[in-house]
Amino acid sequence: MIPALLLLKDGLYKTVKFKNPAYIGDPINVVKIFNEKGADEIVLLDIAATKENIQINFKKLSEIAGEAFMPMAYGGGIATYKDAQRTFDCGFEKVIINSAAEKNPSLITKIAKTYGAQSAVLSMDVKRDLFGRYRVYTRGGTKNTGLPPVEYAKKMELTGAGEIFLNAIHKDGTWNGYDIEIIKQVSKAVNIPVIASGGASGMDDFKKAIIDGGASAVAAASMFVYQKKGKGVLITFPTEELIL
Repeated sequence: MIPALLLLKDGLYKTVKFKNPAYIGDPINVVKIFNEKGADEIVLLDIAATKENIQINFKKLSEIAGEAFMPMAYGGGIATYKDAQRTFDCGFEKVIINSAAEKNPSLITKIAKTYGAQSAVLSMDVKRDLFGRYRVYTRGGTKNTGLPPVEYAKKMELTGAGEIFLNAIHKDGTWNGYDIEIIKQVSKAVNIPVIASGGASGMDDFKKAIIDGGASAVAAASMFVYQKKGKGVLITFPTEELIL
């Protein structure tokens, strides 16, 4: 189980279907809390870097990574190999590539060859189009590439991606469960781990994503940063007893 934190400028936010970001708190303070709660890994995604063409704040990333006792993965605005290098230098174990992978798949290949496939993560944002077909979206969910997720996932696996972070845009922040169908399609199509994200509201959703969908891991945001749907901010993480 992986907390997925959304970075916007200097704060952490939570979206619903990739829209209407609501402020959660200071990223360093939130990471410290997840340290205490025993999170195994954290995903940090800058939701404005690519969409608004904002430069990555490497100073801020170093400060955040410096407080983390667990492995961290960062995505958002990584467009070049140098961006990836600087992210690793900040203390992150993995880089997450989204829009740049669609434009330049060889970026994934180069990162994987240098740092290992486990360090090169493909972020794939998906939702259904007007005809009900799943399609891959980039630029923070604003650009429909027209690419079918299964075909795209297979291609990225061949380029060297070691994991796929699969986010269902239409499920993001809804608390109504993962899209099991797309998780199942992608997980069956590739031989690398698939991390399911978007829509979790409890342990039952995690189990369905893994048992029914075939995901290797699950990521969530709302249920880790809110008391419950419609309630205030409360950073939390399940105890080991609850997980078991």
